[in-house]
Amino acid sequence: MPVAKGSSLDPGRTRAGMLEAASLVFYQRGLDGVGIAELCASVGASKETLYRHFGSKDGLIEAVLQARSDRINRWMRGAAEAAGDDPAAQLTAVFEVLGDWYSEPGFRGCAIVNAATQRHVEPAQTIVARHLDRYLGLFTEIATAADVAEPERVGRQLLMLLEGATVLADHQGLGRAAADDALAAALPLLAS
Repeated sequence: MPVAKGSSLDPGRTRAGMLEAASLVFYQRGLDGVGIAELCASVGASKETLYRHFGSKDGLIEAVLQARSDRINRWMRGAAEAAGDDPAAQLTAVFEVLGDWYSEPGFRGCAIVNAATQRHVEPAQTIVARHLDRYLGLFTEIATAADVAEPERVGRQLLMLLEGATVLADHQGLGRAAADDALAAALPLLAS
């Protein structure tokens, strides 16, 4: 990233800026839709800077996907926690924020799952497995709090509804309706 004359380098800020810029490029164009030279130009860094911070394009991809997964997990857990102790309110809050996301201009589905379908190899494969496990953990906690008979199974069913809603919101342009429909199917699972 260009540094103004007389200012000092901040490696943390440089890395964070590169991650943010690369995240946008990868989300818009896909992991393989941009070459290393164009990627460097779009993040405002030389190849040497990119390699110093991430080792390779794959290292940058891994860092981008992990940062995005961490951010989404905090966002969804934060929504559930802000809804209080009622499992139905927590589930409603999760699908409410998903509906907001699905309605954003430029929504292109889940970047983590998109990456895994583009590259069904490492590092995307491991990151998507962890990402989905985090969703599953949240949903299983909600199902456990609802005192359902099989919380792990209900957690998986809720995850299926979330992922299905995400795909339909993206590929059929359903936006908020996908989240609303998924929530309508999800709430009865907590009553079982």
